[in-house]
Amino acid sequence: MKTRQFACVVVMLLVAAMTVSASGQAEPMADDEGAFRIAVVMPSATTDTAFSQSMYSALVTVQEEMGGESAIELVYSETMFVVPDAAAAVRDYATQGYDLIVAHGSQYGSFIQDMAPEFPETAFAWGTDVNTFGLDNVYAYTAAAEQGGYVNGVMAGIMSAGGQIGVTGPVEVGDARTYISGFVQGVESVNPAAQVSQTWTGSFSDVALMTAAAQTHIANGADVLTGSSQSVVGSIGAAQEAGDVLWFGTQADQTSLAPELVVASQVYDWTDMLTEMIENAKSGVYGGEAYVLTLQNGGLKIGYNDGFDIPAEAIDAAEAAIAGIIDGSIVVEP
Repeated sequence: MKTRQFACVVVMLLVAAMTVSASGQAEPMADDEGAFRIAVVMPSATTDTAFSQSMYSALVTVQEEMGGESAIELVYSETMFVVPDAAAAVRDYATQGYDLIVAHGSQYGSFIQDMAPEFPETAFAWGTDVNTFGLDNVYAYTAAAEQGGYVNGVMAGIMSAGGQIGVTGPVEVGDARTYISGFVQGVESVNPAAQVSQTWTGSFSDVALMTAAAQTHIANGADVLTGSSQSVVGSIGAAQEAGDVLWFGTQADQTSLAPELVVASQVYDWTDMLTEMIENAKSGVYGGEAYVLTLQNGGLKIGYNDGFDIPAEAIDAAEAAIAGIIDGSIVVEP
C-alpha cells in the first residue's frame, strides 16, 4: 500500500514539473480542450491605424467569434521594427509552445525561413508575401493592395482640382509597392493629365521622413495625398496643417485620424484567412499555403468616410471600378 502511495506521489510531482516553464512560471497543460494559443509579432503599435492594427483587430475578432479567451489565447509583441528583436520574440513564443505564430511584417521572412524547421508542429504565418519557402509549417499571406489602390486612385483623379497628386511611400516592397502601383493606374484611368509624384522614404516607421515627404508634395502643388505604412500619420498631419489637402488611406480605416480630409480607405480584413489557419492547425495542417486578400473574396473592402461630402461622380466611378475588378473586366497590374 505504501509503495502504491509513493508511486502516485512521484507521478503527481512529474506532471507538475512538466507544467512549469524554465522561468518558473506555471504553463497551462495542453490538451484537446485547452485554448488554441496564438502569438503575433508586429513592427508597430496595435493602434497604428494601419498595418499592425489591421492584423490585431482581425485576431481579436476571430477570438470573439471562436468563443473568447477560453477558446483562443492571444498575446502580442508590438513595435518590433528591429528585426533581431522580432526574431527573438518569435523564438520565445515558439519555445513556449504557441500553436500559431504570426510574424506580421515582410521584413520578417528571412528568420521565419530559418526558424520554422526547428519547430515542425508550430504553425508560422508571415506577410505580406506569398513565399512559404516550401515548408509545411509556414503560411504566407498578402493583400492584392493594387485593387483598392486602383479604386482610391479613381476617386483621387476625379477629386483633384489641380491635377497634382503626391504619394508618400515607405520601402518599395510588398503591399506598399503594389498599392501605389494600383493607385497610379486608377488615377490615369480617369485623369491621364494628372501628375502623380512619388517619394519613398526607405523606412516603414520614420514619421519625420514621411512628414517631410508630404510637405514637399504639398509645396509643389499637390492637393491629394496617399501613402502606406504606419508612418503615414506624418503625411496626414502635414495634410491637416495645409488645410485643403485630401487623403486616401490603405490597410485600415484612417478616417479617425482626420475626419475632415480622409475621403476613403482600403481596409484589410484578415479574419477569414486566420480562421482557416486555426482550423487547419487544429487538424494538423501547419502551413504550406499562401493567402491573398482581394475584393473578390471580401478580404479587401473600401471604406468611405460618411462624414465627408464625396462627389457622386467619384462614388459612382469607385463602385464601377470595384465591380469591374470583381468581374474581371478591369485588370490591375500589381
